[in-house]
Amino acid sequence: MNEMNMREEEIVFGLDIGTRNVVGTVGYRQGEQFVVIAQERREHQTRAMVDGQIHDINRVAAAIADIRQALVDKTGISLEEVCIAAAGRVLKTMNVHVDMDLDKERNVTKDDMHTLISTGIDNAFADFQEKNDTDMHFYCVGYSVVKYYINGLWMSEPEHHKAKNLGADIIATFLPDDVVDGLYSAVELAGLKVANLTLEPIAAIRVAIPEKFRLLNIAMVDVGAGTSDISVTDDGSVIAFGMLPYAGDSLTELLARTCLIDFATAEKIKTAAATQDEIIYEDIMGTEQIISAEEVISICRPEIDKIAKYTADTIRELNGGKSPSAVFIVGGGGKIKGFDQKIAQELELDASRVAIRGEEIMGNIIFPDGALKDSTIITPVGICLTHYERNNNFIYITFNGTRIKIYDNNKLTVMDAAMQAAFARDGLFPRRGQELHYTVNGKNRVTKGEYGESAHVYVNGESVNLNYQIKSNDVITIEESTLGQPAREQIADLVDCNGKIVLTVNGDEVSLPKPVKANGAMVTGAYEIQDGDIIEFLSYYTFEQFCEYMGISTDDMLLYINGEEAKADATICGTDKIELKSRKELERQEIYEAAQREAKREKFSEAVKKHATETAQTAKDEAQATTGNASEGSVSEETGQSTSTVNETKKNAEAVHVFKGMVEDAAKEEKQEEKKQEEKKEEKREEDKQDEESFDEFKKVIVIVNQKPIVMRGKKNYTFVDIFDYINFDTSTMRGSGIATLVNGKDAQYTQQLYNGDKIEVYWK
Repeated sequence: MNEMNMREEEIVFGLDIGTRNVVGTVGYRQGEQFVVIAQERREHQTRAMVDGQIHDINRVAAAIADIRQALVDKTGISLEEVCIAAAGRVLKTMNVHVDMDLDKERNVTKDDMHTLISTGIDNAFADFQEKNDTDMHFYCVGYSVVKYYINGLWMSEPEHHKAKNLGADIIATFLPDDVVDGLYSAVELAGLKVANLTLEPIAAIRVAIPEKFRLLNIAMVDVGAGTSDISVTDDGSVIAFGMLPYAGDSLTELLARTCLIDFATAEKIKTAAATQDEIIYEDIMGTEQIISAEEVISICRPEIDKIAKYTADTIRELNGGKSPSAVFIVGGGGKIKGFDQKIAQELELDASRVAIRGEEIMGNIIFPDGALKDSTIITPVGICLTHYERNNNFIYITFNGTRIKIYDNNKLTVMDAAMQAAFARDGLFPRRGQELHYTVNGKNRVTKGEYGESAHVYVNGESVNLNYQIKSNDVITIEESTLGQPAREQIADLVDCNGKIVLTVNGDEVSLPKPVKANGAMVTGAYEIQDGDIIEFLSYYTFEQFCEYMGISTDDMLLYINGEEAKADATICGTDKIELKSRKELERQEIYEAAQREAKREKFSEAVKKHATETAQTAKDEAQATTGNASEGSVSEETGQSTSTVNETKKNAEAVHVFKGMVEDAAKEEKQEEKKQEEKKEEKREEDKQDEESFDEFKKVIVIVNQKPIVMRGKKNYTFVDIFDYINFDTSTMRGSGIATLVNGKDAQYTQQLYNGDKIEVYWK
């Protein structure tokens, strides 16, 4: 295949940068198969990598550059980008479930699934950051979707299905930044760019356990030189990932210490023991030695057993505490004799259920002549295949003057960059000012502060929003959002202030605002609520509060509640009937009535005296006229009394009769006077009634102006300006900076309509 034909396919360059070897693979996908064009392998001449982490970046970069050049020479293809995989002893995993409501019930698209996965990864990273109790900064280096859900029901492939809700169970994996940074630095030093980053167990399982086998509960162990990577499948999905810092190098180190040889010689002995019965080597003393394959296994047995036990225990842990149905072993470290049998023993599985996988599982992979096809090539091919499933890598951006690296999921936004740069989340969004906490009638209330300004976001000098999609080398500048004004609230702003107490005052219905206390003290609607205030709205007025609100002085007025004179401890509630009477008016009425009674008594007394005088004079005159008869001692024939005595008795009886008549006349006259007064009152009521009937289209309103009640009559509606017809307020001469006009504590509009009970203030400022 020449270069032109190869360019017609999507060529991928994959590197498995392992602890012992670096393997490069160039190939392309053709239908369900993957065609390997060329392969190159380089072994580290020193321990440039330990436990899957690069220690000597220059040496690893040199190996990568050498492999790249060899592959360019073989294929004639210019290799500029490469796919890599990460491993490490401190791999962390997070399992998350994520749901996403679609805008309406419709067919699921690839973009929907991508958005769902991105959200899940973001949630996993946020959860991981909360639980990360180390000083290390981690990157998300890979993920696997365990299950998809449509409207809450499991679905293996949601695309094109109709749904309202889309969900997924996701495993996200994290490695420290020094592991990832080392890989990127080595690749870039070799003149390459990272096209895609995945995790080694994700890459290996892509080949070792094809999807058709993932319905089974199978564990895959990729035993390398520095780490052992573990993946577990069940019910059609990869359900767990794990990593152990125990692998082939542990055996090599044990051989080196036992045989007194360097690490490279020990590695050769370990490898040769798989194919040779005896191995000749030279120890550090320069003495030639011979060791059998059986001796090599015997020396390594304790370490083999330890690694097998750790591996089996980890498999059980990842598999929910139980052994899987089978175990596949891949990687060079897993070839050591007896390792597979020990795994079977530890997991209590039949030996046939634990097998080293190699060429037999790579039926869909086409290799060139002479290419290596054993278990060590599974991970390199898997790295290439993952490129076609996702295109994830790290990119560099400049955030507020600092160059940072960020994991690219192809839909990175300014928000993602801000989170990666640990920019304070509060600095991104408008922040409310301080809240106001208080209670109203025993219930807690909170008034929120005002919002400040949002953060100002710029990408490459252009103003954008937080959802703006970014790319490699973008320059992002964020000016922090501002804090809003603290919360402010007046009593009049509270909804509780809308309630009224409705009374009848002197026959007119009046609506009064509910009295209110702040921390036990009476306040008005203009009171500014403070943090921690205890506000209480009352459903009644005390005698003193009512008089104060109505502008009434008890020295001038008497208050009657429901017909009874109010005492100082009286309370006034809704529906009460109130009557206000002027003390001076009552006093004048009493004086007038007392004077009337006194005049009647004097008139009666004068009449009695006059009558008595006249009676006495008449009696005297009659007595003189009858003196002669009295001297003769005449006697009444009927009574036997003297004539003078009889006459005197008659006169006295007549006087008494006249007196009684005068008393009766006085009583009649008093009744007639009362009747006249009642008739006058009735006439007045009739006149008032006629007035009301004559002006039934009008009404009257009682308002309190400068603490004095005013009755407004003669209109259908009354506006604020009408009060100047009822008060004496000189506006012809300025007496201050201006006129203050308030209705119920708030600035008045001259056309504002007035209602019963409104409290009005008008004064010069």
